[in-house]
Amino acid sequence: MATTDFGFKTVDEHEKARRVRGVFDSVASKYDVMNDLMSMGLHRAWKAYTVMVANLKPGDQVLDIAGGTGDMAGAFADKVGSTGTVVHTDINLAMLREGRNRLTDEGKLLPTTVCDAEQLPFTHERFDLVCVAFGLRNMTHKDRALREMARVLKPGGKLLVLEFSKVAPPLTKLYDWYSFQVLPRLGKMVAGDDASYRYLAESIRMHPDQSTLKALMQENGFAHVDIHNMSLGVVALHVGIKC
Repeated sequence: MATTDFGFKTVDEHEKARRVRGVFDSVASKYDVMNDLMSMGLHRAWKAYTVMVANLKPGDQVLDIAGGTGDMAGAFADKVGSTGTVVHTDINLAMLREGRNRLTDEGKLLPTTVCDAEQLPFTHERFDLVCVAFGLRNMTHKDRALREMARVLKPGGKLLVLEFSKVAPPLTKLYDWYSFQVLPRLGKMVAGDDASYRYLAESIRMHPDQSTLKALMQENGFAHVDIHNMSLGVVALHVGIKC
């Protein structure tokens, strides 16, 4: 039986996607509020920087993977204009509904679909940009997902992976205390769910660090990868260019 990590637990790899869906089903309605609280608003700056690095132009074709509540998709849509396309996707229907409703309220009617990043339902070389923000660490086979992202990118296309990463050593003890003591309590108070936020903290520790993720991207279709650390490594943006 093949196994994988689910936080600090080891589970059958076929179970991980179901368990991750359960986490996000639980927190979907409070996801944006919790993001603001647990990052003290910093997630907005991290995402704004990612949109800037994307350097999109009118007419570009964009795929937003694990797009959740739609903040990245909406920001990309502003850049590509009426001649471009942003496809908003997530494996979790509850999150996708939250995002679709939010985008519709903003007057943005984007193509929206439930899909698994390890088996993307799109043709080869369709997109100029693929983005996955805070979603890669939840994927069972990150190598497969990266290969799929490379497949659907045009030659020279850009992949943006925005994800929690390994913090600078001086911050480690404080960050661990905040992650394992404060976050679950905050999740319990605001979202009525401490277990999902304990999983969040654990999944961050199990995710590849900056250099390991860079190597993984290079092994799976990306010739050049830059790393942009933010907030002392709490978050890193990996920018990969397709071979």
